[in-house]
Amino acid sequence: MDEALKRFRTGCVIPAHPLAIDADRRLDERRQRALSRYYLEAGAGGLAVAVHTTQFALHEPERGLLSPVLELAAEVAREYPDDSPILVAGLTGPTSQAVEEAELAAGLGYHLALLSPYDAGEHSEDALLERARVVGEVLPVIGFYLQPAVGGRVLSRDFWRQLAALDCVAGIKVAPFNRYATLDVILGVRESGRADDVALYTGNDDHIVLDLISSYRSPGAVDLSFVGGLLGQWSVWVRGAVEMLNEAELARSGDDDALRRLLAVESELTDANSAVFDVANDFHGCVPGIHEVLRRQGLLEGRWCLDPAEDLSVGQLDEIDRIWAAYPHLRDDDFVAANLDRWLA
Repeated sequence: MDEALKRFRTGCVIPAHPLAIDADRRLDERRQRALSRYYLEAGAGGLAVAVHTTQFALHEPERGLLSPVLELAAEVAREYPDDSPILVAGLTGPTSQAVEEAELAAGLGYHLALLSPYDAGEHSEDALLERARVVGEVLPVIGFYLQPAVGGRVLSRDFWRQLAALDCVAGIKVAPFNRYATLDVILGVRESGRADDVALYTGNDDHIVLDLISSYRSPGAVDLSFVGGLLGQWSVWVRGAVEMLNEAELARSGDDDALRRLLAVESELTDANSAVFDVANDFHGCVPGIHEVLRRQGLLEGRWCLDPAEDLSVGQLDEIDRIWAAYPHLRDDDFVAANLDRWLA
């Protein structure tokens, strides 16, 4: 656990793990394992499972999916003992449910809990803080500023200050897709007195490059920066994501060539994300958009979701075709093709 937390605080690429299902909407264990192998062999430092990209419906007890999906990722992680992958379990629901899910994840060897506000009820900020404290008795917590468009809520700077002050909080995934709200988290962490202990991970899929190269400075205070990303966008084209994070570390240390290379792809990546995440339709096709990219690479058989009504929006496929042709350098098709049969074995 200590080694995983140390690596998490240093920073890495953590893909938000999708859910592989077949045409009958049953878990496809073979492709679920293949996805995990792809991420880890592409250089990801860990896996985030049962998060928004895995589909929040996974947490519905009647589906019986949460435990086997968490267990599959943990089994694959054990195939790579030398890499010591960080395992992050997404938690949802009211406090009792979140604690139960944390206990399940801890028993399977997970290191951290990504505590989503999704389906937590109409809790006050104080109640959400207490929820984090209680869950933190089971697993170290990653706070999560989830954007309202996909089930999150607006939270104050004072909330983030108090959350970061909790000893059980190891990091925060900052994903409001809003620069003002992002700064609320940064300022709250700085005011918490635990800025050195709380790792900031970008979840702003619309602002990845600029988040990774930015430093947040204040006289007399430690400089803050995003040490990595825990992203739905990084569930695809992961080889390039790992290279991007390495380049960002160089750029922050003063490498102007690395900075220029990153700025050259910044708008391209945001444009690609817009198509994949279906921004034009308020993110309705976000998860099937991710599935479509993975389907084209052969990692998924189809883009099916647990909800039969969840599919690409009108016009989204054309947008994915457009960015597919426009930005081949963002993709890692050759890497996937060279290893796919082995991952699926």
